[in-house]
Amino acid sequence: MSARNYMLALLNQQRSGHSLAQPFYGDPDIFRLDMEQIWYREWLFAIPACELTKPGSYVTHKVGDYRVIIVRGADNMIRAFHNTCRHRGSVICKAAKGNAPKLVCPYHQWTYELDGKLLWARDMGADFDATQHGLKPVHCRELSGLIYICLADDAPDFDAYADFVKPYLAPHDLSNAKVAHGSSIIESGNWKLVWENNRECYHCSGNHPSLCRTFPEDPTVSGVEGDIPLQLQSHFERMEAQGFPSRFKMSENMQYRVTRMPLLEGAESYTMDGKIAVNKFLGRIADKSAGTLLKFHYPTTWNHFLADHSIVFRVTPIGPTETEVTTKWLVNKNAVEGQDYDLKRLTEVWTATNDEDRRVVEDNQHGINSPAYEPGPYSRTQESGVISFVDWYRNTMGDRLQPTMMAAE
Repeated sequence: MSARNYMLALLNQQRSGHSLAQPFYGDPDIFRLDMEQIWYREWLFAIPACELTKPGSYVTHKVGDYRVIIVRGADNMIRAFHNTCRHRGSVICKAAKGNAPKLVCPYHQWTYELDGKLLWARDMGADFDATQHGLKPVHCRELSGLIYICLADDAPDFDAYADFVKPYLAPHDLSNAKVAHGSSIIESGNWKLVWENNRECYHCSGNHPSLCRTFPEDPTVSGVEGDIPLQLQSHFERMEAQGFPSRFKMSENMQYRVTRMPLLEGAESYTMDGKIAVNKFLGRIADKSAGTLLKFHYPTTWNHFLADHSIVFRVTPIGPTETEVTTKWLVNKNAVEGQDYDLKRLTEVWTATNDEDRRVVEDNQHGINSPAYEPGPYSRTQESGVISFVDWYRNTMGDRLQPTMMAAE
């Protein structure tokens, strides 16, 4: 049986409201289909735009088999290119980030302009047409200070998503941000387990003592997907009266969502004492009780945008049971470390939380690897967000592998 038919058979057998079958969390052929049908076709969050501080600033990123350069051009435009020389295919930029006036292949020194045009190639003959050998572009869009790329030849629509979230992101003014700190960790678990763990706080009380000082464990806050409780309606109305969109909003296909949620009563930011982490706020929200704008977009990113700072997360699969999670803390570009914020205090809650999540994901993966594993039921009270993610994944893969496939019940 082909990998495609095998996966379709598993999707057809999937019980609604239950975790996925074992092969979805480790089978190499299913992982390859995940990459081909989702990761190589969807818009992927890459970096905050503020990382590219000036013309020539670049960041490299790897998604599966693809290597990408994201670079700010001399015209200040941010573009993305395949990190593959048009001569004999060598990697051009080997560093994770840097600044260069031109992009020069280290192998034979073919030299490219920051907009991808080939400028110089030695001894290629009079009939060589440099205009036919520029770097291959990767679809690239900036959304309110966040850079997304798409590896597909024909990218899906981006504007609907952009229009959906722009009003929510605008008050946070990420164009005036800088990266105060970044970290990447490797979780020895399938990328879907990373997402499933993120989409619920059922596990929080037993695993996240630092986060639980400020973030509510109440599933109506952490995982709200349906009816909105009165206390949340009140929070939405109070923030929207100040001009900040806040109400729960999810795309029809469940791929992305935004909502501005309160923290625990009296909490102002993700710190051990619950007080603000950065004195010079990032954005236009002055209300310390604003809580956090929660935004996710499958398959790559979830985010927390607070009054004083913002945190962006990026998920990148490395293998069937290995996933990179990258976190970046953004602060006002004029904020001074040691004066406006203390880096340890700013980062310690989510540094601890990320490591705790790594452990629970790895424990989850180890248990699923056992022959004794069978899909278990999700809590509709606590894990509605997980159900939503799994439904999105099933629908997406089912539609792409066999458009007429009926959802299993």
